[in-house]
Amino acid sequence: MKRNILKLLGAVAVAALFTNVLTASEAPVVATGKKVIDPEVQGEEIAVLTQAPNVPPPITRKHPTKVIVHLEVRELTKRLADGVEYVFWTFGGDVPGSFIRIREGDQVEFHLNNHQDSKMPHNIDLHAVTGPGGGAASSFTAPGHSSQFSFKALNPGLYVYHCATAPVGLHVANGMYGLILVEPKEGLPPADREYYIMQGDFYTSGKYGEEGLQQFDMNKAIDERPTYVVFNGAVGSLVGDKAITAKVGERVRLFVGNGGPNLVSSFHVIGEIFDNVYQEGGVLASQKQVQTTLIPAGGSAIVDFKVEVPGTYVLVDHSLFRAFNKGAIAMLKVEGPENQVVYSGKEVDAVYIGQAAAGGDSEKRVAELKAEVAAEIKGNPKIATLTKEIQIEKGKGVYTQTCFVCHQPEGQGVAGQIPPLAKSDYLKRLNNEEAIRLVLAGMSGEVTVNGKTYNGTMTPLSYLSDDQIANVLTYVRNSFGNEGDIVTAVEVKQVRATVTPPAANQFE
Repeated sequence: MKRNILKLLGAVAVAALFTNVLTASEAPVVATGKKVIDPEVQGEEIAVLTQAPNVPPPITRKHPTKVIVHLEVRELTKRLADGVEYVFWTFGGDVPGSFIRIREGDQVEFHLNNHQDSKMPHNIDLHAVTGPGGGAASSFTAPGHSSQFSFKALNPGLYVYHCATAPVGLHVANGMYGLILVEPKEGLPPADREYYIMQGDFYTSGKYGEEGLQQFDMNKAIDERPTYVVFNGAVGSLVGDKAITAKVGERVRLFVGNGGPNLVSSFHVIGEIFDNVYQEGGVLASQKQVQTTLIPAGGSAIVDFKVEVPGTYVLVDHSLFRAFNKGAIAMLKVEGPENQVVYSGKEVDAVYIGQAAAGGDSEKRVAELKAEVAAEIKGNPKIATLTKEIQIEKGKGVYTQTCFVCHQPEGQGVAGQIPPLAKSDYLKRLNNEEAIRLVLAGMSGEVTVNGKTYNGTMTPLSYLSDDQIANVLTYVRNSFGNEGDIVTAVEVKQVRATVTPPAANQFE
């Protein structure tokens, strides 16, 4: 007992260091008196919680009930990008937190459990709650403890929840957010597929793609300069073999949230139009036939659309550098028969999707190769034959995130506009230094590739790290029918020191 009291006091002291002074509304609350029984409530049930992108099934009952929610806070080291780890603070063990689905009029008994291995106290502010702090005042929970409070779901809608322990921005920036749907009494219109997607911005001390365990950077967060902007907690969380799926003719509903903590999302599905948009998480379709919808930090939207033709549809934050340079890309893969009347060809597929999906099979292959290297080194410290394969696999992820939109998934380029990388005689003529300089400085003007002349501009990619440039060049020079040497990060670093972008074409 004495040890538990000391542990609780220590946790509260840690919170006080961050808060300076705990206000009355932020302090732990001790329940007093008897619970009030709502006469409208019939029976009780345990809430079904799901991890993104999954959603609990629609509620079919026609009466309010007592819903018991158990949500655990855990602080976990997880993947933020390939080779990049981060200590996330989570609701339910993942980012975003578990999806909660209840009905208008329900009486919710909420249990917030803070895992004993946590280092920080946490609480929860549910925007669906009518009451001080949205529940934060009653849910301040030290590590190894559990808090309980109740609320009535008065207002239907799709609401954000997040941690509101000081400093609030830090807790949210570390991934402490999720969605709670309060279904209207009459329910939502039927849909064939429902998915849960939530955007968030992350602030790491290292640059985008810099490998290893990354620390939170408070200065970047205050200046609103995120290193990563991602869907569902990580780069590549919803691409390749992790993409969401549907079939031609089905209606897809997306519950989309934005945890922030800073950026507004311009949510868009490339190649689709939202038939209905429930703006700001309301339950009335406020607009139809929408291309892009704004979702504020700490806000949400419900969108639905019918898929008429097969293919891969790319979901983005249409602030496009966030999509193609910071990670805000997801995929919806639709199967079914072609509809030539609606869409005659596959040009959009060719432009907007990649086959080497980050976070999918490529990542697994890298892990396997690293294990092989470790096993070989154990018996022979000089062996390094698998290094090239690892670089190629890592380079696939960089290519998919950065290069495929112009150069196409198979390096075929765009006829008359962008030269091919596949079986490229031009690429074969470049030595490592020239290839690195091309990526760092870009180029413009005429270039002849495989007997055809192209006249355009390639923008510098100097924002990529030395490792990323080395890996993507190794991938390109050993893929699409090309054969070449590896490019090392040391070589990139040496060339970078001599480059002042942009530079004209100098490699013809």
